[in-house]
Amino acid sequence: MALKTSTHCAPPFSWFPHRRSPIAFISRQSSSRPIFLTVAPTLRIVSVSSQKPGSERLAIMPDTGAPSRSISSSTASAIDFLTLCHLLKTTKRKGWINHGIKGPESIADHMYRMALMALIAGDLPGVNRERCIKIAIIHDIAEAIVGDITPSDGVPKEEKSRREQAALTEMCKILGGGMRAEEIQELWREYENNASLEANLVKDFDKVWSVMTFVCVTWKGAG
Repeated sequence: MALKTSTHCAPPFSWFPHRRSPIAFISRQSSSRPIFLTVAPTLRIVSVSSQKPGSERLAIMPDTGAPSRSISSSTASAIDFLTLCHLLKTTKRKGWINHGIKGPESIADHMYRMALMALIAGDLPGVNRERCIKIAIIHDIAEAIVGDITPSDGVPKEEKSRREQAALTEMCKILGGGMRAEEIQELWREYENNASLEANLVKDFDKVWSVMTFVCVTWKGAG
């Protein structure tokens, strides 16, 4: 096993949560849990290597500021992007908060459950299941920056879409651009514009999940 990564510059958002260094999933005899490697700003994680199970070694070298062939800018960009996406996990959906629901789901909860709906849905003629899952995973991703804008906020639909498009563009810049960023942009626009059978189906999943959540919460409250 060989993993090469590095520390990197902070992204341009002052409200980022305290970040950790890259997560290295290393198989050890005593534990299979991910190991969070926290390093000082003056150190650089050069590599994690292993010749056999249980013999992993971590090399940490002083950061002299000189470029290194072992450092991947794409890795740093991916970590910045995922750090930003963490806000989807910690941001609760405002609609449920406004209705006084205890323990409301987060934006990430919502997207994950919709992806599961796409995964287990029956086969439909002309519908690409994999694309449905991808759309479900990213359809609210811009809310990592703009938050969960609801009708009660009084923001016109066009303005909401403009804000989310601008946020998504910034997120894709953080990711470093390229093919994956372009795919995220394409999937989001497809959903936003209801431009395919897959987008239409995921929008239906969104409505169904909202009803299911309301019923479950109401039933739990009545009990």
